[in-house]
Amino acid sequence: MDWMILPLRRYADFRGRSRRAEFWWWTLLYYIITAVLLAITFSGFPWEAIINESLAPDLIEDDPFEVFGAGLWVGAGLYGLFFLATFIPNLAVTVRRLHDRGMSGWWYGGLLIASFIPVIDMLAFFGYIALFIICILPGQEGANRWGPDPKDPSQASVFA
Repeated sequence: MDWMILPLRRYADFRGRSRRAEFWWWTLLYYIITAVLLAITFSGFPWEAIINESLAPDLIEDDPFEVFGAGLWVGAGLYGLFFLATFIPNLAVTVRRLHDRGMSGWWYGGLLIASFIPVIDMLAFFGYIALFIICILPGQEGANRWGPDPKDPSQASVFA
């Protein structure tokens, strides 16, 4: 459980290195919470309008708060807050994971920026696949320019 919340304790810490355990346990927790929030969100979705297209015009004329129900609005609001609260820790733990591999965190920054540029964003998809593979690989053994090896037991103060 400590690995799951370590990125929250190191909220905006872009220095140092993060082990695979920290990155992947945090990622698992993030996606479990996201799945729950999206389930709440979609519980209020008017699925009958999608299944029966003849109902769609009636739903368009109705009050959106009635059509979508509380689930959609509460779920979307909670997900928005969750996303904002975890954006910096997600960014920081990914940068630290790249540091553990001996790479600059600016690679991730470039990938994020490319995601927002039309046409290039299609290529960014392959960048995210590469990032996924990079994050699976073990970190550099020994110290590198971003700090000591987090697997080295003599460096226990790094995670204190």
